[in-house]
Amino acid sequence: MSNTYAEKNIATRAIHAGQEPDPTTGAVVPPIYMSSTFKQDGVGGLRGGYEYSRSTNPTRDAFDQQLAAVEGAKYSISFSSGLAAIDVLLRSFLKPGDSILLGNDVYGGTYRLLSKVFGPWRIGLDVLDVTDTAAVEKQLQTKHYAVVWLETPSNPLLRITDIQAVAQASHQQGTKVVVDNTFASPALQHPLEDGADVVIYSTTKYIGGHSDVVGGAVLLDDDELHEQVAFLQNAAGAVPSPFDSWLAIRGLKTLELRVKRHSANALALAKHLEQRPEIERVWYPGLESHPGHEIAARQMHGGFGGVVSVQLAGGMDAAKRFVASTQIFTLAESLGGVESLIEHPAAMTHASVSGTALQVPDNLVRLSVGVEGEQDLIADIDQALDNLSN
Repeated sequence: MSNTYAEKNIATRAIHAGQEPDPTTGAVVPPIYMSSTFKQDGVGGLRGGYEYSRSTNPTRDAFDQQLAAVEGAKYSISFSSGLAAIDVLLRSFLKPGDSILLGNDVYGGTYRLLSKVFGPWRIGLDVLDVTDTAAVEKQLQTKHYAVVWLETPSNPLLRITDIQAVAQASHQQGTKVVVDNTFASPALQHPLEDGADVVIYSTTKYIGGHSDVVGGAVLLDDDELHEQVAFLQNAAGAVPSPFDSWLAIRGLKTLELRVKRHSANALALAKHLEQRPEIERVWYPGLESHPGHEIAARQMHGGFGGVVSVQLAGGMDAAKRFVASTQIFTLAESLGGVESLIEHPAAMTHASVSGTALQVPDNLVRLSVGVEGEQDLIADIDQALDNLSN
């Protein structure tokens, strides 16, 4: 991370790191380098180290510098999607016969990748409730794991894992800890500071923030692992386009502002939902009723994120009717955009874990709370819940 902005506020880093005005024209917003290749001044005479955009591109480099500064990491490597980032990261250091310890509440696409793609290559996968630190410690003593994979808050039940405690237990056994920090974003949580070895993002979500770009990123401090990941990315080619990188740059600049509004709206909505008789349970780490609230309050700073999950008292039928009845909340997959979204995980984002240890309740609804007016969002949810009795 550039020392120029290392001690600055996150918002300052997001706006300025890697975003120096164009030296030729003085353009305040750096240009999009929509070029697949770069002129060489003689064989091997590279200008600024650029030769081909799969390997390096100035716009992608600008985003990597910006995101690394915001995260407080030495390195950021951006990818064409969050799953591409996970794939390349794990293939960069895993070998056949290694094992992964996975939380029992993670994104369905992550589980699909690990079980259906890595499994046939003889990568073992064990699933555990990683919010139970004692259970993690005990499991780590039964055999060697190459990596413990955490999501906190998790997707979709928003479970909270003590990163510091799990990292300490894992490192005693020579095990790496990777944290998917997508739900918290670097505006609220910095897992590297709590002992994690690597942070993963779907930059599609809060970092991009406008539901108009797909991307991912790996953030880390380790020099050797950085070289391994960068080499495999170039060899395999899972890179974002210059325009995708520019969209992510644009989104990251307002991350702190947006996430504060997401979090405030989500907390207000979660408190309101606890009062509705149609709701069996509300999952949101900002509520004192959440089992992981105290840990979340310690390791998340400035808010608890913009995702709220609820279980409907009327079961799966009520859940499906609820998601079909909102007007401001749009029925769609994904999260983290400025607009509010609603979905039924069992049939949508987590359909791939049906019948496994990661299966989610069929009465669960996940809300990605946007930055619209708080009272408008509450009114929309109320009318949709009222509709259940009609």
